[in-house]
Order: sequence, then C-alpha cells, then structure tokens
Amino acid sequence: MSPHRHRYGTTGDSTTAERHPHMTEPITGGRAAADADWWRQAVVYQIYPRSFADANGDGIGDLPGITSRAGYLADLGVDAVWLSPFYPSALADGGYDVDDYRDVDPRLGSLDDFDVMIKALHDKGIKLIVDIVPNHSSNRHEWFRQALAAPKGSPERDRYVFRDGLGERGELPPADWTSMFGGPAWTPVGDGQWYLHLFAIEQPDFNWRNEEVRADFLTTLRFWSDRGVDGFRVDVAHALAKHLPDDLPSETELAAMDKATGTHLLWDRDEVHDIYADWRRVFDEYDPPRIAVAEAWVNPPWRRARYASAEGLGQAFNFDLLEADFDAGAFRRIITDNLEQAADSGSSTTWVFSNHDVIRHATRYGLPPNGDQPRRSGRAWLLSGGAEPALDAAAGLRRARAATLLMLALPGSAYLYQGEELGLGEVADIPAQDRQDPTFFRSPGVDVGRDGCRVPIPWTTGGDSFGFGDDGAHLPQPEWFGGLSVEAQEGDPASTLALYRDALALRRELQTTEALDWAPSGPEVLHVKRAGGWEAVANFGAGPAPLPEGEVLLASGPVEGGELPPETTVWLRTTA
Repeated sequence: MSPHRHRYGTTGDSTTAERHPHMTEPITGGRAAADADWWRQAVVYQIYPRSFADANGDGIGDLPGITSRAGYLADLGVDAVWLSPFYPSALADGGYDVDDYRDVDPRLGSLDDFDVMIKALHDKGIKLIVDIVPNHSSNRHEWFRQALAAPKGSPERDRYVFRDGLGERGELPPADWTSMFGGPAWTPVGDGQWYLHLFAIEQPDFNWRNEEVRADFLTTLRFWSDRGVDGFRVDVAHALAKHLPDDLPSETELAAMDKATGTHLLWDRDEVHDIYADWRRVFDEYDPPRIAVAEAWVNPPWRRARYASAEGLGQAFNFDLLEADFDAGAFRRIITDNLEQAADSGSSTTWVFSNHDVIRHATRYGLPPNGDQPRRSGRAWLLSGGAEPALDAAAGLRRARAATLLMLALPGSAYLYQGEELGLGEVADIPAQDRQDPTFFRSPGVDVGRDGCRVPIPWTTGGDSFGFGDDGAHLPQPEWFGGLSVEAQEGDPASTLALYRDALALRRELQTTEALDWAPSGPEVLHVKRAGGWEAVANFGAGPAPLPEGEVLLASGPVEGGELPPETTVWLRTTA
C-alpha cells in the first residue's frame, strides 16, 4: 500500500465541509473552536513572519503574506497559528528586541493589516496566538531612551535593571556575568552605571519589581486581546523575577546556584508566579478566556507545573522530545513523565520537535549521536557548514516522519514549525556575510546561530525565492528547496505535505479524551492506545517488527506484508 492515504482534497480554498464530506456539519479550526478548552489538544503552527510569505516583494515576510496563505493553513488542518514577534524592531534578535509592544513593524505591515490577517484566520476557523516578550525590551524602546536620558536613581531607570559599576568611577561591571548570546551581560551607560541584558546588548532587562512595568504589560495584554487575539506565547517566561543583592556573585558562583528550589537569583524564582496570577485575571476577563503557553526552560521538569496551572499561564512548553534522540526508551519515558506532569497541573502537555531556535528535526535525526550536547544543537555539524559529521538526510526525514506521526497520536497540544510539513532540513552553509543571528557574531567559532532554521520557506519549484516573494529573500535559500516546495509536493500522496494533511484531518476525527494506554511491545517499538479503538505503533528499530491486527489508517512510510518496517509509524483502527 502507499505510505499514507490522501483521504481529502488539499488544494485551494476549499471549505472544511468539502474536505470532510462524510461529516454532517462543517467543522472549523478543530472540534471545539468555540470551547474555552480548545487549546488542550490543538495543533498550533508557528509562523516566523519574516520567513513565511512576502507580499510586497522587499525580501522580508509580512502580515499580508500570511493573510494570502490563510487557505493553505486551513487546508493543512491546523487549529491555531502562533505568530512570532511582528512588533517594530531593529532585528538585533530576529524581532525579539521590541521597540513598541502595541504596534506592527512597518516592514511587516500595519495595525490595519493585522486586523485583516486575524479576520482571515478566524474566518477559516484558525485561532491566533501571538508572541509576547516580557523579560526585556529593545534599547530603542521609548522607556529605555528615557532611562538613558534620566539621572541615576530616577523613576525612568527603575523600569530597567541598572546597577552602579565597580571601581573608583564605576568603570568596571557590577559582575562578570556572561549573556546568553555570549559577551558581557552588563553594559555601561557612561555615568558609572550599567544595565543588565541577559541576552543581546540591544535587549535591556525590565525590572519586574516596578509596578509601572507590571501595569503596562497588562495594558498590552488587553490591547491585543481586544483586537481578537486568542492567546499568548510567553518568551523566556522563567526569567522575569530577579533578586540582585548588593554584593553580586561571580559568573562561576551564579552558575553553581540551585535552580530546583525557586531561589536562583535570575531564573525560575517562585515570585514570578505572582506576575502570572495578575495576567490570568486579565485573561479571564474575556469569553472565552485568553490562553497562554510559557517558554520556560526549567529544571527539574516538574517545576513547569506552576507555569501551566489554571491560576497562571495555563500551559507550558515541554521540550523533552525536542532534545531526545530517536530512541524508543527515551520517547516512552518522556511521554509518560510529561503526561503525569500535565495531570498534576490540570493542564495538557505540549509536544514540539522544531521551532525558530533549534536545528530542524529532519536534520537532527539524520546526524550521529551528539555526545553530551543536547540533540537540538547539532553544533558540530553546523560549525562545519554541513560537511562533518556526515548527514544521512534520507534517514533523518524518515525518522522525522515517524516521530511526528507518533507525536500527533498523543494527547495534548502539538506545536509545528513552519516548513516541517514540507520535510525541510536545516540550511547549514549560509555565508558569514549573510548571517543575522547575534549568537553567531558574539560567539564566533563556537555557535553558528539559528539562521539555518529561519530561511524563508519555498512555495514554488522555481522562480525568485521559490515563491516566497518577488525580489529575493532576506536569508539565502539553497537550490534543493525547490524540490521540497509546496508546489513540488502538491498532488503527491507520498509527500511529507500529504502526510501532515492526512494526519491532521484524521487526528481531528479521532482525538477525543486525553487518556492514553500503553500496549505490550518489544523494546524498539512503542504501541499506544487511544479511546475509540485508535492505536499508534512506532518502530524505532533497525529491523521490521510485527504489525498488530487492524485497519491501517495512516503510515509514515510504505507498509507491506504484515510487518512494520524500521523507523516507521502507523495508525490503526482495531477490529476487536
């Protein structure tokens, strides 16, 4: 049989009812579009706006470009879009350096364009989640300009984290801390004071002990919620609350501090949840309540539960599968642990393999083991420009398809990253002069940065920028993109695009309760059972495995002869 069956039409702007002719009533954007719990098992598609679609031909993706692709997103079958930052920005960090939290970058459009876009998505039954960046603003933000113009000890400076420098005239930094992007985490302003930036120098950290900061972000949440935004993805959610004593520890002492008790000076402090309790009260002013998902890289993982609580943000990313090898034992442990954590918090878990910060999983799974480095990095391969270690691209895509089909069979929310439905791999060989990520410039020879997963996606097999826009793309696209474009995969029932479309359509039919049972299986096989006789079986091994009895609904690769091939997942409906 074919790798998977293309059960429904997938092109143009066909309605959901046309794509699901067996249903008596049309559905839009998932089973529970009007339900306050729509997010619990939603499929959310992340758009990095500068690299999705360029409507005005300036080489940068924009909001009208997203609007023009609303039909594509509906045909893909997603329940919601997560929109990465679209605010005015100097792009010192890909838009995560925000100049104005209540406007649109003019290169991406206007507030009117935003309103048109959200209506187009809502008309297709697609919710909208927007990124909010509360840990830091850009250094061009009005408040930070006021802080630089104001004296030490002023209310303007109190909105940010300023400290006196060391030395006779404050010529030395308050501490030797290193930023997340490399280089010092403290920058002088010329009067003996320094400001903290955990990330780029252009991203000064807010002082969340300041009531004006807290109140202004509540205004921002209401501003976008009033425009129809359905939820927020909270960037670096675990960093807002900070405690800086008079005598700051050294970088070595800071790194040795306990991160498991909520008392670290910078990360995952317990009082951060007081901030999110205020946010929750704003979310609950709306009907249905606005939702939020925390980006919180916390350790141990059970500390995510407070971010995901009903009194807080409501949901938190779990990145455990993103960091795991393609390994049955690791997947089983991660799935089990995260479903238990979700049950403890009363939330649903999240599953994600790729996003704008990590090497694409179709490439990760084609690389050899990475030692002690997280699987999300692929650092050695990236630093070599994709030359060493050798990449087995075919194996990477095969494993990515199998892993994704298993993930989509799990209870909880599934977060997809633009282009993964095309099977896109990482672009490693971007010339130095074309790179944009501050990590690359601040860590030369150590970290090549994240540009390789942010290259504009291909829509057509040829033409200028493969259909992204009419005048090139802001990051160079490789020639092999054309063969993976939307146009190249349309009508091919064996394509990765067809697999995603079929999987999301079937998932919408089959996904009911959040219960999951494990069926007995060999050490290299995972067999999960869902309510209603729906099962998923994934073979992580190098050899074939027995295929359980039942009707094969979908498969990540060819299945013949009653065996499940290596590195393949199937969905079954049992006959019992």
